[in-house]
Amino acid sequence: MPRTILYIEDNPLNMRLVRKILVDMGYKTLEAPDGQTGLMIIINELPDLILVDVNLPDIDGLQVARLSKANPLTARIPIVALTANAMHGDRERCMDAGCDGYIAKPVAKLELRNVLNHFLAPSPALNAVAK
Repeated sequence: MPRTILYIEDNPLNMRLVRKILVDMGYKTLEAPDGQTGLMIIINELPDLILVDVNLPDIDGLQVARLSKANPLTARIPIVALTANAMHGDRERCMDAGCDGYIAKPVAKLELRNVLNHFLAPSPALNAVAK
């Protein structure tokens, strides 16, 4: 069963690019054009990982991360910020808000793949059971 990734992004071009990469890698994708919709999907679908743009039209991606991490039901879902904010201190702001990872835009396929492999790699215990 493929892992599910929610991408919260208001830019349709960025959404299409990341969707193609994720689908090509075998992931199921969920999409939200803003933070409020993203939060509803997080609660209803419990995705395996969340990719979130920091600059969204309603609540920003950092608030999405804070609210997700404050909810015991969703606190363990890894959140990776995808953002054009690549200035000194931006990574730290994202991590302080509860993001588990950070990727600067434009998104590089290899970097995205590496981050996803890091957060969605099967646990050693699952590998032992499968053998």
